[in-house]
Amino acid sequence: MRFSADRGRIYRRCGCRDTHRHQLGTHCPRLSADSNHGSWTFAVDLPSPDHHRTTIRRGGFPTQDAARTALRRMLEGEAGGFSADPNQTVADYLTTWLEAKAYVLKPTTVARYRDYVTHDLIPALGALKLDELGHRHIAGFAHSQLDAGRGRVTVYRCLATLSSALGDAVRQHRLTHNPARPAVISRPAAPERHVWTPQETVRFLDYCHDADPLIANLCELLIGTGMRKGEALGLHWADVHPDEEVLYVRYALSAINNSRLVITTPKTRASKNWIALSPRVIMVLEQRATETRTHINDPSDLFTGLVFCRPDGRPLRPQTVLDRFRKRAKEAGVSRITLHDRRHLAATLTLTAGVPLTIVSKTLRHSTLSTTANIYSHLTHQAAHDAVNAIDTTLTQADAHSSRHPHWPAWLRPHRDHPNQHHSPLRALYSPALAPTSPSASQPQGTRATTTRPPHQNTRKKAAPASLRKRPPTCENAGRDDRI
Repeated sequence: MRFSADRGRIYRRCGCRDTHRHQLGTHCPRLSADSNHGSWTFAVDLPSPDHHRTTIRRGGFPTQDAARTALRRMLEGEAGGFSADPNQTVADYLTTWLEAKAYVLKPTTVARYRDYVTHDLIPALGALKLDELGHRHIAGFAHSQLDAGRGRVTVYRCLATLSSALGDAVRQHRLTHNPARPAVISRPAAPERHVWTPQETVRFLDYCHDADPLIANLCELLIGTGMRKGEALGLHWADVHPDEEVLYVRYALSAINNSRLVITTPKTRASKNWIALSPRVIMVLEQRATETRTHINDPSDLFTGLVFCRPDGRPLRPQTVLDRFRKRAKEAGVSRITLHDRRHLAATLTLTAGVPLTIVSKTLRHSTLSTTANIYSHLTHQAAHDAVNAIDTTLTQADAHSSRHPHWPAWLRPHRDHPNQHHSPLRALYSPALAPTSPSASQPQGTRATTTRPPHQNTRKKAAPASLRKRPPTCENAGRDDRI
């Protein structure tokens, strides 16, 4: 429906009642006699899905201009496809926002947002009107959660969900600003990542190839390709091409609330891409093929035809895989890490081997190169030193042939007995024996300072060399007396 500014009506009414306790509304006689009596209200008819007329009335505005502004916002919101009801509460807005996000976000993300909205945000802030929600309300909620013992990371993610919802309201012109900005608490620092050494990795893989071949093969794939856990568990045989030594990441297996399994797209758009396979990984996939190829692969059922699955062909639960991995790591005598750290191990091994950062970023399928640089900045220190050393070497070589250090002809070079032959500011700075000494510092007060000539110089001024006396000045050597 197109926006029309002349829709709706604005009037003044009050809450006075007659003898039968009925509200007088717009018929109160005091409205015409007292301009400050009552308040302003607007009413507008909005369409409904059942084609019945729905009249929206909102009152309590102190002036006629305030009521007209609210009516205009209401009509603009209807034309833009969102609600601009001035009486809309935070709970109503967040509920509507979740329903809209369910069509564009992954089920796992929607489930996490729903937990924060249902159990945290609505109980604390849901009764407030959306237009009245301020930064002080959000700050009070965050501080109360922290005082109650909630984790800082959990509170930050809860506030990030609210900020995302309010950011959409700003983009839809429902709000003029985002009251959740600036953030109440800063983003918690990421914990220090710990990865296995190559010796620990080999020890774990050797043990698991005998004790739990499925976990061993899964870890071989994660380390050899840098795939995420969900991408490996959602890998189908139809996307594996050993003859071309590549596989295609198309799906990811996730669990909603650790109960319902779903097949979704990878984490980012760049994650949906080809991955090269090494001979070691191809051998692992060939071992898995002998165990899983016997199951029926139904193209219409995304839960069939998986590379890593149960003996009956059904998908593995991510939590079950993690529990088995931790159990085997403890039995193998290696430190405890997560399955996602296999991806960090792959990045560590490649960067330590000298693979350029751009190639590592493409292998891990990060959206941008800066993502890889920020996550693995601790592994690029040697590359940074190599870069600045290369700059130093290049400039030093170029400086040796620059015009600041010309190669003078022999007849223009200072004579060996010239007083400035061995003088250099840097040598005087770092060699006290060559530095000039102040007379007041070296002689007692009241004593006349004397100058001692070098033993190799005579008191009588020495004549200039014959070459300089006989050669007349030319344009080439004119103005260079300061160098002699």
